[in-house]
Order: sequence, then structure tokens, then C-alpha cells
Amino acid sequence: MEHLSYEASIKRVYYGLKLLAFVTVVEVLISLFGKGHLGWHEVKEYKFVLYAVGIIIAVLSLYKAYFIIYEFMHMRYEVKGLAMSVLLPTALLIWAIIAFFQEGNSWKNRREQIKEKNEAAPKESAQPTGYIGDDVYQPDWKG
Repeated sequence: MEHLSYEASIKRVYYGLKLLAFVTVVEVLISLFGKGHLGWHEVKEYKFVLYAVGIIIAVLSLYKAYFIIYEFMHMRYEVKGLAMSVLLPTALLIWAIIAFFQEGNSWKNRREQIKEKNEAAPKESAQPTGYIGDDVYQPDWKG
């Protein structure tokens, strides 16, 4: 474990705050660009740019989370086993969230299919099924 003096610790905290502020400002600027508020207004028409902006923001957010855990929660100074016991469940939680979003999207798509099928179903007529109209010749049937 690395021991820092008080002055070095204060410098380290301010370095961390400046780094987090810089990454946050970059995230905001990228978000504003991705929504078309900074210059290029036709950016909403390009799906690739929107996906790229989303991925960049997710990566920057994960970097900030990593930095906060390792610096401010002092995981950098812990043994590797303890650090992995914190990070592995976090990775599994992220995987579970992605799986739940995928499952929810699947349910939504199937629900839309059912609504479409119900709307496309034939409407019931006023006459019962198998009804023979009055204009059809019917010989006297005695059964």
C-alpha cells in the first residue's frame, strides 16, 4: 500500500476532480452534438452517428465509474481478490441489465405482433356462420 503525504493526497483528489469534470464536459458536448444542438443539424438522420454517440457516452461513463471506484473508494490500494470481489458482481449486474432490456424488447415486439393480428382479424358479420340466404333455392327437406 502506497502512503501519501497530506499535500500529495490533496493534489491527488484535485487531480481526480479535474479529470472527472473534464470527462463530464466532454460527455455533455458529445451529447449536444449527437442531438444536433452544436452545428450539424442533420445529425439526427444518421443512425450510425447516434449509435456512436451512445457508445462513446457509455464508455466515458464506465471510465468515470472505474476511476471513482479505484481512486475514491481506494480499490487501487486493496489486494486483487478484494477488488475482483467488488468488480465481478458489478459486471454480472451490467450483464443482467442488458439481458432484461433485451427480454423487454422481445416482449414489446411480440405484443405489437399480437395487436396487429387482432386488428387484421376478420370482423364478425351480422349473419351467423353457415347461414343460407333467402335468395338460395331450398327444396323441402324432410329428415
